[in-house]
Amino acid sequence: MGLNSNRVENFSGNEATIIRVSTTDSTLLPPPPLEVHSVCLPPKTTTFQKLKHRLSEIFFPDDPLHRFKNQTLLRKLVLALQFLFPIFQWAPEYDLRLFKSDVISGVTIASLAIPQGISYAKLANLPPIVGLYSSFVPPLIYSILGSSKHLAVGPVSIASLVMGSMLSETVSYSQEPILYLKLAFTATFFAGLFQASLGLLRLGFVIDFLSKATLVGFMAGAAVIVSLQQLKGLLGIVHFTTKMQFVPVMSSVLKQKDEWSWQSFVMGVIFLIFLLTTRHISIRRPKLFWISAAAPLTSVVLSTTLVFLLRSKAHGITIIGRLPEGLNPPSSNMLYLSGPYLALAVKTGIITGILSLTEGIAVGRTFATMKNYQVDGNKEMMAIGLMNMAGSCSSCFVTTGSFSRSAVNYNAGAQTAISNIVMATAVLVTLLFLMPLFHYTPNVILGAIIITAVIGLIDYQAALRLWKVDKLDFLACICSFVGVLFISVPLGLAIAVGVSVFKILLHVTRPNTTVLGNIQGTHTYQSLSRYRVASKVPSFLILAVESPIYFANSTYLQERILRWVREEEEWIKENNQSALKCLILDMTAVTSIDTSGIDALVEIRKMVEKRSLKLVLASPVGNVMEKLDKSQTLDSFGPNGLYMTVGEAVADISSLWKCQP
Repeated sequence: MGLNSNRVENFSGNEATIIRVSTTDSTLLPPPPLEVHSVCLPPKTTTFQKLKHRLSEIFFPDDPLHRFKNQTLLRKLVLALQFLFPIFQWAPEYDLRLFKSDVISGVTIASLAIPQGISYAKLANLPPIVGLYSSFVPPLIYSILGSSKHLAVGPVSIASLVMGSMLSETVSYSQEPILYLKLAFTATFFAGLFQASLGLLRLGFVIDFLSKATLVGFMAGAAVIVSLQQLKGLLGIVHFTTKMQFVPVMSSVLKQKDEWSWQSFVMGVIFLIFLLTTRHISIRRPKLFWISAAAPLTSVVLSTTLVFLLRSKAHGITIIGRLPEGLNPPSSNMLYLSGPYLALAVKTGIITGILSLTEGIAVGRTFATMKNYQVDGNKEMMAIGLMNMAGSCSSCFVTTGSFSRSAVNYNAGAQTAISNIVMATAVLVTLLFLMPLFHYTPNVILGAIIITAVIGLIDYQAALRLWKVDKLDFLACICSFVGVLFISVPLGLAIAVGVSVFKILLHVTRPNTTVLGNIQGTHTYQSLSRYRVASKVPSFLILAVESPIYFANSTYLQERILRWVREEEEWIKENNQSALKCLILDMTAVTSIDTSGIDALVEIRKMVEKRSLKLVLASPVGNVMEKLDKSQTLDSFGPNGLYMTVGEAVADISSLWKCQP
């Protein structure tokens, strides 16, 4: 009788599992005997050592000080300088070849940053010149403090929208422009303070509550609202609502039909088609990135020239008007640090700070991954925070890394953060010498630029993936989208975060438990519902608990495990199988346990013993073992109540039963 190696295939959904089983003809060979190992306790450590290790894992998972080990004092000083100012890491190796690449990319993103800066300032209901100020000072600061080589810094659509919508709900930017400007600068200061504090205290996990699903819905809803808001400029409407919800915006558009301007509409549609076409070309052919990068500035130049030549006839087209020349004026004296609107400024700053930080770090890491280098999240928080704090004192509003500009920067061949300095230099030249040229720039072209920029934020493919993979994530996405669209931007975001937190609580309070079976011919135990080749072991009920056991889920787990026992006994009775004698809990995934969890295990043991069953724990991790030992719970399980693996537990207990008369 020969030994054959057969493949048993099990398909579950889209997953194919191949298990090799050795057989003699058609008879399964028994698995080799198992040696039973004792489960040992972890090495003893003091409370201080445990606290130190835990805090290190929470706040310093990347061990940022490892580079300082075994270094001379001089070398440590150099490393400290490079740690605080990443520019010193690559500056010594900087050469003319890198500079040429950075100049090209810097000039390219400047052609995009100038019109976008003006447009996003209008989106935040701020004077257009503030957008240019915000494209000058922050990039200079980031180039010194930032760790990303490709992040292009400046105003972004989402932060601009949120700031504009939150401030305008309380303060009118048209009736109280000075107060509104003060609140914008103050919100920027608190955004920077919040961001820098997160980086300094290494609390970056706070922004993780904005899940990918939440951001997909939020950005899509914001993109729709932003685009609808631009109907004011596209249609030439003068009296337009300041609200940011779908219904008020559409009502305002329809009620002001008498203000519609066909000249403005025709110009807006023509340039919008032009911008969307160039964007489509660049997406289809990434090497032609410069076409979409140059398109906004080209549109500004052409539309401004056209309006200037037809200024006596184009009465229906509103223009930007005069923009002041010169460098950023100081604005530290405009910070609103006391008064009835301080809470509004702080709230706006924190929300815009979280959003801009999330976007900036995500963009930086995206391009770092593509070029195989690492971006330090905490450094980025401090860099973005400090540049916003400095920006608030130099007439800037919230800035961060823009995906569109960073993509252009990357495709243009940027090698270092010098590209940001080149861009800032181009903006400086514009501020000093070219401002009169923007006098006749039509507002409609700014609306077209904004629509083109935000339309890429509508990621319907990501939403479809969420629906296929995780329905709760999709629910968070839809809640965020609908909330932003119909309620308000901050409340929509809050609803989405609430759904995400509810999802976390659901997983914590209602963890998964599953029944395990033996893969025939092996000592491996897997889920019965997942693997058809797995089979129940007579007289055993093997349950895997797939989460830590805390106060929040201990009662649920106790009830659910006892239900498994009851259902197993009913199944045995219906099918005339061997009586249930032992309940094994696979603790492999139980990474932690608290006192409530320990009490729950004790209660489960007592209740199963009343049913004449034995409770066995398999594969407990060190942390769990230590707490069970200190609580003197291990003693109650007896000599055969604790095993290293499920396989050893089944083998040893079965052998003990065979030895009994």
